[in-house]
Amino acid sequence: MFGDMMNMMGKLKETQKKVEATKKRLDTVLIDESSNDDKLKITLTANRTIKSIEIDDELLVDKEQLTDYLIITLNRAIENATKVNEAELAAVAKEGMPNIPGMDLFK
Repeated sequence: MFGDMMNMMGKLKETQKKVEATKKRLDTVLIDESSNDDKLKITLTANRTIKSIEIDDELLVDKEQLTDYLIITLNRAIENATKVNEAELAAVAKEGMPNIPGMDLFK
């Protein structure tokens, strides 16, 4: 029994290390998002850090239009980055979780 508990604790520590490594790796995974007409392009990491924003000169004339473009495109980019982030971290966590009856957290 004690050996099983030690084994489980070892697996949990190993999983924690893998989760941390995955978080670091996600800093290098880039998500590109563009407005429908490609006048605004945004790149961010899967950890949701903005890396670049490209704005077509046409959008610089109308502040309200630029604001609308930024809100829509940034929200889509953040949503996509969040999906990638959560899927990657859930896969690592599920892989390292011990098989405890009734604890099907990642189904």
